[in-house]
Amino acid sequence: MKLIDTHAHLYLDQFADDRNIILENALKNSVNKILLPNIDTTSIDSMLQLCDSYPNICHPMMGLHPCSVDMNFKEQLKIVESNLKKKSFVAIGEIGIDRYWSDEFIKQQMDCFAYQLELSLQYDLPVSIHIRNSFNEIFEVLDSFKNEPLKGVFHCFSGNLADAQKAIKFGFHLGIGGTTTFKNNLQAKFLADVPLEKIVLETDSPYLAPHPFRGKRNESSYVKIIAEKVAEIYNVSLDIIAEQTSKNALSIFNLT
Repeated sequence: MKLIDTHAHLYLDQFADDRNIILENALKNSVNKILLPNIDTTSIDSMLQLCDSYPNICHPMMGLHPCSVDMNFKEQLKIVESNLKKKSFVAIGEIGIDRYWSDEFIKQQMDCFAYQLELSLQYDLPVSIHIRNSFNEIFEVLDSFKNEPLKGVFHCFSGNLADAQKAIKFGFHLGIGGTTTFKNNLQAKFLADVPLEKIVLETDSPYLAPHPFRGKRNESSYVKIIAEKVAEIYNVSLDIIAEQTSKNALSIFNLT
């Protein structure tokens, strides 16, 4: 059995003391690939260093996170573009719109999101989309790209079934993570209505650890816990979930 964690921030300081152990735990739990989305210009070096240290396991994305967008976001995007020209990445990410913390830079976030979608088309890369309290804005931007061959993942999917169907219609997959294991989780109630071919697994480590580790540091080995819950929801074996979600991830991110 092979699993893929399509979204983890293992380069952050939360793993400074035991990063090697975390990666060993992932491998022991059948997680053989981990995709690392960038946050902003301050995280690029540490992310790339981790990928250089574990080139067969860790695979980098390049992008500007919406929570790092301010009036000077174009300066950061120049650095994003510079890295895209120099190195290979599996996706443009983590990009999107976040209205949870503040609406102060919502216009800049939308502009930044649209610009990075253009980059994904230019470099023929999928995207990892961050959506927090912002489905309306995300779909508004995507509407202007509806005739373009976009693909990627709605990271940490938190919408309803209608949102899921709309995302899939745009050509995207749903990122299913630890919140699906929480009691009374909305997505767990309708996920079986989503084709298994349209989901991938993720942790968002160190955030959003699944039950029974909720509230603690998340890690990539917990993908197996998420896969077990998804198998329960779809009423199929763990092997089927691992095989199909890994197949989906390999296809989206052009991995071998």
